[in-house]
Amino acid sequence: MTGAVVGDDYPGYTIIGNNNTIGYHSVVGVKCQDLKYKPGDECFLEVGDNNDIREHTSVHRSSKSTDKTVIGDSNFIMGSCHIAHDCKIGNNNIFANNTLLAGHVEVEDYVHTAGATVVHQFCRLGSFSFLGGGSVVSQDVPKYMMVTGERAELRGLNIVGLTRRGFSDAEIRSLRAAYRKIFMCVDANAVSFEERLAEVEHHEELGHVPAVHAMLQSIRNSFTDNRRGICKFRHWSGS
Repeated sequence: MTGAVVGDDYPGYTIIGNNNTIGYHSVVGVKCQDLKYKPGDECFLEVGDNNDIREHTSVHRSSKSTDKTVIGDSNFIMGSCHIAHDCKIGNNNIFANNTLLAGHVEVEDYVHTAGATVVHQFCRLGSFSFLGGGSVVSQDVPKYMMVTGERAELRGLNIVGLTRRGFSDAEIRSLRAAYRKIFMCVDANAVSFEERLAEVEHHEELGHVPAVHAMLQSIRNSFTDNRRGICKFRHWSGS
C-alpha cells in the first residue's frame, strides 16, 4: 500500500511470500534496532503467505547472519504493531493494534493478543493462548492459557479460543481439570509445583489426553535452560 517500505540495502535479504498485504506506511525487512548488530553483517527476514500486515507496522530483519526473523502464514497483524529482530512467528495468529514483540520472541500458532500488549525478549507464547489488552508479558505463556495484567498473570484457560478452534467438550473438560490440579491447589505449600505436574502426568485419565500432554510439555519446556519460566499465577485459599 502507499508509503510502505519493503526491504533494505543492508547485506542479506527480505523474502515475501504470496498473497500478502503490507499496509500503508508499514516498514518491513529493514535493519534491526539491536545495538549488537555489526554493520556489514548479513541479516534476514522471511515472510510466508496470506498475511495481512496493516498500517504503520514495523518488522525487522535478524540481528546476526546465523539467525533470521520469520513470519509464517495467514497471520493478521493489525495497525502499529512491532515485530523485532529474530522473532519467530507461526501461523494463524492475530496481533491487535500496538502489540509489541521484543527481540527473539517466539509465537506458536493461533495466538491472539489484545491491544497494547508488550512481550519481553526471549519469551514464548504457546499455541491457542490469549493475552489480554495492556498486558506486559515478561515470562512464557504456555499453550491454551490466558494471561492479563500490567505484569501478566495466568487467569485460566483460553476457553473461547479453544471452542472456536474446534476443541471438543471432553478435551476442554480435561484441560480444565488439569489446570485446576496444577494452578488452583488449595494448599500450594503442601505439594510442590513439580509434584503437581507429575500428578497430572500420571493421572489415570488426564495423563492419556493428548491436549493435556501438550500443555504439560509446554509448561516443562519453559523451565529448561535459557527459558524464562512461566507467567505468575495466583495461589488459591480454601475460603
